[in-house]
Amino acid sequence: QVPLVDSGGGLVQPGGSLRLSCAASGASLEWRNIGWFRQAPGKVREWISCLARNGTTYYVESVKGRFTVSRDDAKTTVYLQMTNLKPEETAVYSCGSNLLYGCGRRPHDYDWWSQGTQVTVSS
Repeated sequence: QVPLVDSGGGLVQPGGSLRLSCAASGASLEWRNIGWFRQAPGKVREWISCLARNGTTYYVESVKGRFTVSRDDAKTTVYLQMTNLKPEETAVYSCGSNLLYGCGRRPHDYDWWSQGTQVTVSS
């Protein structure tokens, strides 16, 4: 199992922006589907976005128009640009990857995972 490495979390004021990154350690993400999840304290892990390996993007309704998922030209890093963040979006954000299961919305659809990065939205 190849771990993913995520970064970019931090403390941001309501209405602010952050960009999260997800990269594979020693592997390309070119042929993999990448999903983004978040988990707030006491809540289940929530699927929020996915970049399919064919370039199609998917978003949960609550983040449409505010979050954008993309991939760099070298196909080594996937980004989640988050804008107009809200306090209720405070959570640990993590990325998952799979080769064959498309943009599933369940954690077990993914076989590579990052360690998670904390995003705190607070004034």
